[in-house]
Amino acid sequence: MFSTGQLIFAILFFIAFVVIVSLSYKKDKKLHKKNYKGVIWILISFITFIIILFVIKYFLKN
Repeated sequence: MFSTGQLIFAILFFIAFVVIVSLSYKKDKKLHKKNYKGVIWILISFITFIIILFVIKYFLKN
């Protein structure tokens, strides 16, 4: 499906991407804590909403 060169490129690209994103996040960590305080509740609410939708779908399907 993919050549060896393409797989090597994809793996190296993924590793480089993760390293760069991690370093950027680490650099901006203090700023994120200051400006995005309380965002975790938005994430929890969103995940809860998605779970509720799946539960409703499961019960209405049966």
